Amino acid sequence: MIGDHAKDSFQRIFTAAARTRLVAQEGQSCEVVPRASDEPQGENLVILTISSMQFRLIVALHFEDDERTRRYYVGDASRALTECFMEYGNLCCGAMNQQLVEHFPDLGMSTPYALGSACLPYLRELQPDYVQSFSLTLDYDVKLGATLCVCTQTPLDFVVSATMETQDMGGELELF
Repeated sequence: MIGDHAKDSFQRIFTAAARTRLVAQEGQSCEVVPRASDEPQGENLVILTISSMQFRLIVALHFEDDERTRRYYVGDASRALTECFMEYGNLCCGAMNQQLVEHFPDLGMSTPYALGSACLPYLRELQPDYVQSFSLTLDYDVKLGATLCVCTQTPLDFVVSATMETQDMGGELELF
């Protein structure tokens, strides 16, 4: 029930948001490559949800709690990697939300929560209409994964403008 334009739009919105909001510093690279497999790409997941009256989009960000990822996101701080990564995930989904609100004005976004990667296969229990996984490489060194899962009960198709990818995706916090 999800059209090809909507699938492409979700992918482009995610890719643009990841490239600007999952990097630790402006100007760092973020390569986003679609994957055929939806296997977890890390032992940890951060889950966020964007919901409207027409659909529910679940964004699962996969990461390893290893030295390379900790150094990239936490640096020398004494904070937990999961806590820091949730903030970056929230910024990424906030940027996605800003693009989607142009087409769906009734959006709501969840707070991030952490799960183990063994939970990822259970997304299939939701009987999603669309699932797409990605491999991400940040600053040529840090490896992440992402899975987009869209569920809808009504036909869904929309097109984001081609200029969306060059716009500033602020990802600011919205209070409800």
